[in-house]
Amino acid sequence: MKVTLRQRLKGDKISLYLEYYSNGKRQYEYLNLYLTPDPVKGKLTNAVKEENKKILALAETIRSKRHLEIQNSTYDFHDKEKLKTYFIMYMEALAEKRKDSKGNYGNWDSTIKHLKKYCPRDIQFSQINKAFVDGFRDYLLKEASTKTKKAISTNTKYSYFNKFRAALKQAVRDGILKTNPAEMVEGLPQGEPVREFLTLDELKTLAKTECKNELMKRAFIFACLTGLRFSDIQKLKWSEMQQSTELGHYIRFVQQKTKGSETLPISDEAYNLLGEKGKPTDPVFPDLIYSDSRNADLYRWMIKAGIEKHITFHCARHTYATLQLTLGTDIFTVSKLLGHRHLKTTQVYANVIDEKKTVAANKINIGL
Repeated sequence: MKVTLRQRLKGDKISLYLEYYSNGKRQYEYLNLYLTPDPVKGKLTNAVKEENKKILALAETIRSKRHLEIQNSTYDFHDKEKLKTYFIMYMEALAEKRKDSKGNYGNWDSTIKHLKKYCPRDIQFSQINKAFVDGFRDYLLKEASTKTKKAISTNTKYSYFNKFRAALKQAVRDGILKTNPAEMVEGLPQGEPVREFLTLDELKTLAKTECKNELMKRAFIFACLTGLRFSDIQKLKWSEMQQSTELGHYIRFVQQKTKGSETLPISDEAYNLLGEKGKPTDPVFPDLIYSDSRNADLYRWMIKAGIEKHITFHCARHTYATLQLTLGTDIFTVSKLLGHRHLKTTQVYANVIDEKKTVAANKINIGL
C-alpha cells in the first residue's frame, strides 16, 4: 500500500491529508493540520512560512509512521470489524464518503466533533440506546456552542441531529443495529431560515458599481441572473456552456450538492458576463476561490453601492429565486430552474413574497 501526503484547499486554509492507495482503491485520512496559503507568491511573512514548514514536517512524520505501521502490519485503516463495533469510527467512515460535497462533508465533520464532546470515548453499537440518543439531543439543545463559545443556531442543531440520526439509520441498513433507537426520540425543531436577497433596483445599482475584485463581481452577478450556487459556478467548464435555436444559451451540468443532472437556460445578459470563450476543459471563472479576502471584497462592494444588508455569495441564489417569483414566474418553474427536488423547498421564497405583499398593503393608511 502506498501512502501519500496530499493537500486540499478548505476555506481559507490548506488541509493536509493522507491518501492510501492499494489495488486500484483509495482511502483517505485527514490529519487536522492546516497550512496558510500564499495569496500572492512571496507575500507570506517569514513567521508564517516557518509555521507552514513545521506543520509540513509534522505531517510528513505522520505519513512515515503510517507507512512503517502498514509494512509491519500494525496499522489497519478503517478496520472493518471495528467499524461494526464502534459508532463514532463508523460515522467518520460515512463522512469520508461525502468528501466531494464540501458543505455536506463539513456538516458531518462538525456533527462528529460535537459527538466527541458529548462522548469523548468512542461508544460501541451495543451501548447505544434511547438514553444515549436523548443525551446527545439534550447536549445539542443546551450545551453545544461554536469555537467562540456562542450557542449554535436552531437550524444548525437541527442539521447536526439529523446527521446523527442518519448514521444510526444507515447502521440498521448495514445490519449492525437491529433497531434504530433514534426512532423513539423526537427530532429537533427547524427554525425559519433568514434568506436575505437583493431587490431588482439594488441589483441594478450593484451592477453599475465598481468592485475591486472584478472576477468576483462577474461571478456574483452571474449567480443573481442564473441562481447557480458558488460551488457550481466555481467548477463550471466551457464544455457545459451550450446553445440551441430552441433554448438559446443554456448550461448542461451536474449539481455539486445534489449530483442531479440539470439543463438551465440562461439569458443573453448572463452569458455576456462570461468573457472570451476558452477551451472546453477550461473553467469559465478561472481562479475563483472561496476566501476571507473575497468575502471582504464582497462586503466593501455592497457598502460602496449603498446596500446595508448582510449579503453573502449565496444570497445571489436567493435573489434569483425571489426576483423570478416577484416578476411572475410560477413556483413550479422556479423550482425546476433552481434544481430543487421538492417544491416545498422553493415555497420558502414564495412565503417571503407573501410577506412583502402584506407589508406593502399595510403601507396605505388614510387614518380611518
